[in-house]
Amino acid sequence: MKKRNYYAKRLPLFPIIALFVYAICSMLITFQTGMKTTPAFASYESAGQAECVMEMSSRRVLFEQNADTRLPMASTTKVLTAITAIERCGEIKRTIEIADEAIGVEGSSVYLNKDDRYTVEDLLYGLMLRSGNDCAVALAHYVSGGVNEFSAVMNKTAQKAGALNSCFVNPHGLPQKNHYTTAKDLSNIACYAMHNPLFRQIVSTKYYSPKQWTNKNKLLSNYEGGCGIKTGYTKQAGRCLVSAAQRNGMTLICTLLNCSTTYERTAKLLDDAFARYQNYQILTYGQCFQVCVNGKQVAA
Repeated sequence: MKKRNYYAKRLPLFPIIALFVYAICSMLITFQTGMKTTPAFASYESAGQAECVMEMSSRRVLFEQNADTRLPMASTTKVLTAITAIERCGEIKRTIEIADEAIGVEGSSVYLNKDDRYTVEDLLYGLMLRSGNDCAVALAHYVSGGVNEFSAVMNKTAQKAGALNSCFVNPHGLPQKNHYTTAKDLSNIACYAMHNPLFRQIVSTKYYSPKQWTNKNKLLSNYEGGCGIKTGYTKQAGRCLVSAAQRNGMTLICTLLNCSTTYERTAKLLDDAFARYQNYQILTYGQCFQVCVNGKQVAA
């Protein structure tokens, strides 16, 4: 009887020791695995104040840092301006009258004049290649009759794109109260816009020959697969960049807000994302698969 009690008291030590050994081993394994798989994203210097890398088709966030922080975004505003105008303007080859309010707008400009002849298409290229603030105002007046009215439409487009943490009060991005977005929202807007063929054509154009305009976005020439989208800068917002690149059938969107080394940082973030992720086809169109519902297999 005593012998049984002796073993009865000592036996529980074995599972305790086993659990302790297992925990130590697990910690070591986890540490080693973590060291091997920790993304290099976090190790980069010169990071932006807010950053987001997103896969375009799925909207999956591959990397983010302060991506939900509300910040000014300078001329990257024009990503939303362009897609809003494209969806609302109708015939882009139409020559339009330039509104008085669009002449002499401060900041970057294509120097619109009252008697010049510009098509909607010209203004869209001037907006996205040369970052024309005057083009933004001209489009706003043509599409909606004024900047305030157009800004209201921009916010509706932003919400449709899934950008629910932003507010737009002008079409050009010059500093103004209550004009802000987030890196994640801007990435969502860019993903939405890049599904439009005309938008994608415009932002990937290096040179617009009708007006002899060269695209300011150096990523188109300096990064493999670069296909857009928009630069931006003001003293308040710092240097901003929304970029797109495509490799092996996958398009990534990278948004940086207030980053002094936008092109270098963008290239590093995109390189890491392309190295770590790729698209796989799980199903073909019309293919069925089995799911389990309440213990029974059901075709879906």
